[in-house]
Amino acid sequence: MIRSILAALLLPLLIGCSFEERQRGEIEGTVVIPEMTSRKEIIQPEGVARLPVFSSAVKSGNLIFLSGAIGAQPGVNPPQLVEGGVVPETHQTMQNIITVLDAAGATLLDLIKCTVFLADIGDYAAVNEVYVQYFPSDPPARSALAGSGLALGARVEIECIAAVP
Repeated sequence: MIRSILAALLLPLLIGCSFEERQRGEIEGTVVIPEMTSRKEIIQPEGVARLPVFSSAVKSGNLIFLSGAIGAQPGVNPPQLVEGGVVPETHQTMQNIITVLDAAGATLLDLIKCTVFLADIGDYAAVNEVYVQYFPSDPPARSALAGSGLALGARVEIECIAAVP
């Protein structure tokens, strides 16, 4: 009974060790498992404000995932929002999205889905007036919601998913 319990506890450990050794090629006559290549490409254009805890976008397979963009002025460090409220912020947010898409080899036409985060749902109509200027026809699918605590005190943040062209 004790032997079977010990075997059950030690077997995963032994299997794990031998797998690690095989990966390193330390067991004579074994096949070395090559390192897996990354399945993602980081997109980080110059001038787009970001925090060191995320990438501006990640391309994986046929999709490009854009982090939430805010109306931060390009090239300003530390990042600062454009002045004037939600309308200028929304325009700058869209310009920042365009910059990231361009760095990924895509355009607004490649966007599939956007999520709009608002600090105040009362800004919904003003953001839509700006947003529609960038998508005069066939806009991407979209969700919008209000919450508090957007980065840098932003009034609007937009995250998107695009298809690789």
